[in-house]
Amino acid sequence: MTDTRQHILATGRALVAQHGYTGVGLSELLREAGVPKGSFYHFFRSKEAFGCALLDSFVEGYAEDLTTTLGAPDKPARARLTAYFEDWRTRQSGEAFDARCLVVKLSAEVAELSPGMREVLNRGVSAIIARLAAVIHEGAADGSLPAHPDPQRLAATLYQIWLGASLMGALSRDTLPYDGALTATAALLDNKGNT
Repeated sequence: MTDTRQHILATGRALVAQHGYTGVGLSELLREAGVPKGSFYHFFRSKEAFGCALLDSFVEGYAEDLTTTLGAPDKPARARLTAYFEDWRTRQSGEAFDARCLVVKLSAEVAELSPGMREVLNRGVSAIIARLAAVIHEGAADGSLPAHPDPQRLAATLYQIWLGASLMGALSRDTLPYDGALTATAALLDNKGNT
């Protein structure tokens, strides 16, 4: 039964990454997953509950990815941050829709639509920003970054820059917004005054 639930979530992830949450109907999801409606409602009481579960699953997986990228003990903090943002650029500008970040894809779409989904996204973003702030702090300790007076604020600013770059990249269908975000990130990381 857990396999069926995971299969529905995986199928939904691929569809939502490509078409958005509202662009995926329940019948399309069930057809693609090859499961009857009863199976869906056994695991999810509504499409919104499915959306919350989908985002919870994504956030958990993303946290594991963060541990791999930002938690690499053999690399200085600056190199870990650079690798994280370069990976962001690669995923968001690539052709594989299912590799793209659901937080980026769905934040604007579901913020006013679903309080539950908004809460999951907000919790996920807060965790990402906290992890980035921790690495910025570690950078001062390992000497790869200057000491920043407010790592949390800097991390939030960097995340906002990259979120904006992702939206602009989706509109322009090129990597120029990501190039700008990389340049701004390097400048902010080198600036002791913080933002």
